[in-house]
Amino acid sequence: MYKLGTLIVGQTEPSSVIRTEDGACIPFDPANTDYANFKKDLANGAELQDAEGNVFTLEKVKEYLGTLP
Repeated sequence: MYKLGTLIVGQTEPSSVIRTEDGACIPFDPANTDYANFKKDLANGAELQDAEGNVFTLEKVKEYLGTLP
């Protein structure tokens, strides 16, 4: 499971994701291996939460994937 987050205090748009199993902060960087794995996990049905903890529907996850770098 993953939860959207930000890297900069006061930033409103997500710029990272927290892997909830170990608390790892993964920046939205296409060169980052964990980021590539995050995108693969989402494509394979992993759960994604917004910053408030609301779980995305599978449709919303697919839509969100299309917006990522």
